[in-house]
Amino acid sequence: MPILVGVDLGTTKITSIAVETSTGAIVAIGSVANDANITSEVDRARSRSEWQPEKILAAASRCLSQMSQQLGSGVNDVVGIGVTGQQHGMLLVDSDLRPVYPLINWQDRRALDRMPTRDLTWLEAARAAIGSDAWHRTGCWLHPGFMAVTLFELATRHTLPANSRALFIMDYFTAAITGRPPVTEPSCAGSSGVFDVRKRDWNDEAIKALGLSRSLFPDVHEANDLVGRLTDRSTGLPAGTPVFTAIGDHQASFLGSVADRRNSVLVNVGTGAQVAMFTEGVEFVAPIELRPFPCGGNLLSNVGLAGGWSYQVLEQFFADVGRRFFQSAPSTKLYEVMNELAGEVPSGADGLRCEPRFSGTRLDPTVRGSITELSPHNFNAGHLARAVLEGMGRSLHEGFQAITNVTANRPTKLIAAGNGLRENPLLAEIVSQAFGLPIQFTKHREEAAFGAALVASVGVKIFANLEDAAKTLIHTSTDA
Repeated sequence: MPILVGVDLGTTKITSIAVETSTGAIVAIGSVANDANITSEVDRARSRSEWQPEKILAAASRCLSQMSQQLGSGVNDVVGIGVTGQQHGMLLVDSDLRPVYPLINWQDRRALDRMPTRDLTWLEAARAAIGSDAWHRTGCWLHPGFMAVTLFELATRHTLPANSRALFIMDYFTAAITGRPPVTEPSCAGSSGVFDVRKRDWNDEAIKALGLSRSLFPDVHEANDLVGRLTDRSTGLPAGTPVFTAIGDHQASFLGSVADRRNSVLVNVGTGAQVAMFTEGVEFVAPIELRPFPCGGNLLSNVGLAGGWSYQVLEQFFADVGRRFFQSAPSTKLYEVMNELAGEVPSGADGLRCEPRFSGTRLDPTVRGSITELSPHNFNAGHLARAVLEGMGRSLHEGFQAITNVTANRPTKLIAAGNGLRENPLLAEIVSQAFGLPIQFTKHREEAAFGAALVASVGVKIFANLEDAAKTLIHTSTDA
């Protein structure tokens, strides 16, 4: 039976899965930590985030080798490889695919530094350069860590290496394991900030406005286009296995979670949180982003919503109280206790209300959270935990409402992705109540890698299109 491989080059870990094509079962999995962060302590304090791309490549090869060993003789049934990974960041390479600068990933915040000769941040200057209406074409607003903003700073400082090319980390990976020239795909390119989502090609006007050259950017191919055939023997996979154009991890997570794209809304809770719906259209308004979907269509995405980080802020507060007042080390089970206490509190937290935007919003990072309607009755740990969780659920539903204001589609299925919902049944229950829909989980956990494998299934023509592949291979239930 043919087997598909999906690879996810994540920020925290790198994962590869082998998917059996008749049932959608994951029959082998490899996972290694992404330990390629080389940011110095001084630069971390300056909100830099730099990574060694060669280490990511080596870790991904080890991950695939680990998975191949689990497959045993079944490795000979592998027919195609799909790839996904972290978006927005940027890697510069020379004509021989040698990195000439570390990977500056999506977490980097150097764009918020002030320019030496102008009373503007690099981000403000880049936004001004491309114009206030550029988001209509690019589908999003420029943010720190975006490829285009980082390139703008390097070019303005005259530190952009000559004859270099800007790639996403997954573009570098697919080129390296095939020995073929790098290409990118609309769902990746759309995260740069200078991609025309309607034309599904680079936005020459925005690129020129930032003082950049079109030659910096790779050619755009669709997801089911062949990049090349595997030449990296260290993976343990058969030489010559087809490798397809890499896709962005946000879209890959949707693709690997949603069997019925036209009647579903996806809620993804990790450190942050996102809500997304599929559309054939191109209309959107703030704060929604329009993100190209592999092989056609788009996602209406509301990102930067209150996610697991908000609950972590509360956990850190409780841990700090324990250290300072009781000389007690934080317990690894603190989240379990928080959930247990929150579960004893009725819905509505007896009036206590939290807006858990502790780190701002996507459009306005200066926004801060709040806790209101405190009383002697509800000013305790359980009510605080319940109020934060309900604030997270409310944030997600408000993000969903903003999307439905754009489209007439009213989904009938609520699909969950990310460990934030799978590992927290109380939060899942709160989100389900907020949406008024039963929440469904995929039977597999590695949603982004699974979405990449679905791309390979279309590339090798096991399925005619991604919609058919998702309907056949994705299985969900109400059990996490």
